[in-house]
Amino acid sequence: MTKQNVSDPKSGVNSTMYGAAVAMQPPAPPGSYINISRKTLVETNGGPRINSWVDSMRASSPTHHMSTFLSEDKTSWMVHHPSALDMFEDIISASKGKQIVMFLDYDGTLSPIVDDPDQAFMSDAMRGTVRKLARYFPTAIVSGRCRDKVYSFVQLAELYYAGSHGMDIEGPSKGSKYKKGAQAVLFQPASEFLPMIDEVYKELLDKTKSTEGVRVEDNKFCVSVHFRCVDEKKWGELALQVRSVLKEYPKLRLSQGRKVLEIRPIIKWDKGKALEFLLQSLGYASCADAFPIYIGDDRTDEDAFKVLRERGQGFGILVSKTPKDTHASYSLQEPSEVMTFLRRLVVWKRLSFKRHPKIHKQLEG
Repeated sequence: MTKQNVSDPKSGVNSTMYGAAVAMQPPAPPGSYINISRKTLVETNGGPRINSWVDSMRASSPTHHMSTFLSEDKTSWMVHHPSALDMFEDIISASKGKQIVMFLDYDGTLSPIVDDPDQAFMSDAMRGTVRKLARYFPTAIVSGRCRDKVYSFVQLAELYYAGSHGMDIEGPSKGSKYKKGAQAVLFQPASEFLPMIDEVYKELLDKTKSTEGVRVEDNKFCVSVHFRCVDEKKWGELALQVRSVLKEYPKLRLSQGRKVLEIRPIIKWDKGKALEFLLQSLGYASCADAFPIYIGDDRTDEDAFKVLRERGQGFGILVSKTPKDTHASYSLQEPSEVMTFLRRLVVWKRLSFKRHPKIHKQLEG
């Protein structure tokens, strides 16, 4: 595949534009994703603001007790976010006359959440399912992980990969067989930040080395500090360590999710922007042509869910066992249900091609 750099004039992303830092917000519901403001990082030396930060870390990383409490509201939550398996026929009916385009998060969606991020392997059964899915539908993996790392887990050359929350996008080496006019893709809107990200990664490794259980992950265009295995009593100490590094980099911002702190560039780019960019690259810029389905479990996936709602196009599916504030239309409990849903899509598509054996043979070949 011939690679070309592609810019998106609608995104407003270039080498000189940076978004404003997001102000500190009150503790969010479990599983949510919280932005930490520059003021919180720079103007404080511990005390109440750090305590507030740690409280937010707890809120975004719910305990078993909190998850049990939320399950009491699950019935009413499911009314508004029903199972995508139960509503499968409705989803298919809504896609009639359009090309389904699949977008999949990785951790917690195609693979289970594990303590060691380097051990987040997808099963052979899931890989086989995604391979079959890509025969019938354009399919992209959209992850906060480094694109190369996600590829090493998935190992399917026929997919689109959007790593680092969509800041590193590349199309399949085999090109697109779904629509004429689809572009070869290599898009990296935050390339200028690579030296800075690498520098911060090394500083965080050094600064946090005294905290037992912490894992600092280099995701190329962002850095993740995992505290899943850190004693909760040490979270305040870790917050201070991370803040001491980040306060020297005004062009980077810090957000937090489920037991992870993430440092990334302040640019107007996220998984929602990546979804729109990929649809355009595939030749499906028109809402009338495509039916995107985005499946994810993380707060960062909400950017993509929100885009689909605003466009009135396709559906978002949240993977979660507990109720969460979400822009997704449907839900699935865990990766095993994701695999079941994807398999049902494959079976449905195969059956729909019974009257078109030549097309079926071409896709299967």
